[in-house]
Amino acid sequence: MRQLIWLRSDLRVHDNSALASAMAAGPTLALYLLSPGQWLAHDDAPCKVDFWLRNLAELQRQLQLLNVPLLIRSCDNWSQAPTVLAEVCREQTIAAVQVNEEYGVHESRRDLAVQARLAQQGVAWHSHLDQLLFQPGSVLTQSGGYFQVYSQFRKLCYQRLHSALPALRAQPQTQAPLAVAGDPLPAAVAGFAVPSEALRTLWPAGEEQAHSRLARFAEERIEFYQEARDFPAAPGTSQLSPYLAAGVLSPRQCLHAALRANRGEFDGGNPGAVSWINELLWREFYKHILVGYPRVSMHRAFRPETEAVPWRDAPEELAAWQAGRTGLPIVDAAMRQLRATGWMHNRLRMIVAMFLTKNLLIDWREGERFFMRQLIDGDLAANNGGWQWSASTGTDAAPYFRIFNPISQSRKFDPDGQFIRQWLPELAELNRRDIHDPAALGGLLAPAGYPRPIVDLARSRQRALAAFKALGSLEVPA
Repeated sequence: MRQLIWLRSDLRVHDNSALASAMAAGPTLALYLLSPGQWLAHDDAPCKVDFWLRNLAELQRQLQLLNVPLLIRSCDNWSQAPTVLAEVCREQTIAAVQVNEEYGVHESRRDLAVQARLAQQGVAWHSHLDQLLFQPGSVLTQSGGYFQVYSQFRKLCYQRLHSALPALRAQPQTQAPLAVAGDPLPAAVAGFAVPSEALRTLWPAGEEQAHSRLARFAEERIEFYQEARDFPAAPGTSQLSPYLAAGVLSPRQCLHAALRANRGEFDGGNPGAVSWINELLWREFYKHILVGYPRVSMHRAFRPETEAVPWRDAPEELAAWQAGRTGLPIVDAAMRQLRATGWMHNRLRMIVAMFLTKNLLIDWREGERFFMRQLIDGDLAANNGGWQWSASTGTDAAPYFRIFNPISQSRKFDPDGQFIRQWLPELAELNRRDIHDPAALGGLLAPAGYPRPIVDLARSRQRALAAFKALGSLEVPA
């Protein structure tokens, strides 16, 4: 009984639930759909699409060692997916399609449509938990609803992990060769520019590279993660998010690596390991939110009353923020890092998001969209969750009156200005005191060519507070 694994955000052979199940059930083929129209609609970044293609090329080589041919089909929009899958199943006499679950509204609707179409021709559909540790709907409040507060969600997750640790799936055994030829992979996809070689070098593709990064982090840096994670000039984070987003690594693999480094403990032992496991659970939390509250997949605020915030239409200020020309060095350095590398340090993501939504009072959706169009680790759940947290419109959000001061944040987390100097060479000669706020030097002493701040931090803070206070009580939504 031939099986088809439809690959999506699960580009690996190790610990792949659908692949292991398919190959245990019968001779297996793999399929990947190129969907440029859908990717454009989802604001997927060119560097992210390139990363997918490079990982697909590595995955194809690994599948060849298992004698699993990889078929490539074009499906510009997911509305065409039922027809394309049905044709492949007819051509290859497929008995069952195996997939790993995805959770956005569009992904869920696509899978339901494909499943219904395949049922018409007698093809079975098997979906598997893979990109999460817990099935959405299995970690609920006592009243049976989805958690809206992370700390409560985390507490129940810890209880579940203590009683039943998610097991790794073994890599399948090589199957007998099939008389089916795999398809060549494109080097690029129309509509998505190929990124610079410098960016590609930062993010090498393939499971071997991902496992090597995970092992180095667990062995050398996880111990210091809690104290180093907020300093963007230090190599304090794992930088594994692109590999998790593309499914080159699984969260189970990350959890097991952290537990090995922490002698099997979840919430004790080394604070760095515990802190990193908590970040894995934040990722989990936001994906559960996608399922429990589908509106966040549809450009809506988690807290409906915040739809009434009077966001400003300020295209010139938005463009300055996007270009890293706001006159606030930590903001500008972060935005230039994003454009050059496809990635931004998490502390900086919060700083620049709060600057856009509070100091500029520009709609968080503008920032969410721009980030997705740049990020190599772009992930709907994590990106939306982070933006809504910073904008005070989301679940477990920062209180609207907590507004980061970018200069204070800069002095605290880049005290010597090392990160700023890396990305803003025009400020490199300033001392560690002045580099965070060159505008305070005055016109003649400030570096030539670097802009004055586009907004007064104190006045803009008061403007944001007034806008949110006007909404009245900000209650957690039902």
